[in-house]
Amino acid sequence: MIILIDQDGFLADFEKGFLEKWRTQFPREFFVPLYQRKDFYIYNDYPENLRDKVKDLYGAPGFFLGLQPVEGSVEAAKTMLKLGYDVRICSSPLSRYENCVLEKYQWVEKHLGREFTKRIILSKDKTLIRGNFLIDDNPVIEGVKTPEWEQVVYDCPYNRNNKNNKRLTWQNWRSVLDI
Repeated sequence: MIILIDQDGFLADFEKGFLEKWRTQFPREFFVPLYQRKDFYIYNDYPENLRDKVKDLYGAPGFFLGLQPVEGSVEAAKTMLKLGYDVRICSSPLSRYENCVLEKYQWVEKHLGREFTKRIILSKDKTLIRGNFLIDDNPVIEGVKTPEWEQVVYDCPYNRNNKNNKRLTWQNWRSVLDI
């Protein structure tokens, strides 16, 4: 069985990392707490006049590498592998990828080990990737193909309107995937 797992928001705590940096760099600016987020794309939850700042913040050197793991994520990914599943990190790089791509690899090496870097698949179109499951916080994965995998949504406030897929947390992953 091939289990594709997203990196940002699922393994690496993008939301917490973004909010901490935002509040530090722009302490007087408007911010959106995680529980109030409505859109998968964080910049859409911010007023038009702040969207460039939002994109600049998560596009800055060190942002992705500095993210902490989501609690329970590293242990679960390693456990899936130990149980004999073919686990692949399937992540989409940002359009402004100058720092993102390298730092995604560095993050995986730092938190999961060098061997896990051989399991990274970066693609703007995840429908092209073969697997049994794709676990992702993005509630709508679109692309040029009908995917072979079943999407399982990693539960976040901004994707709770999606009722079409199984929902997963790091507490219930075994039962949701029937492992």
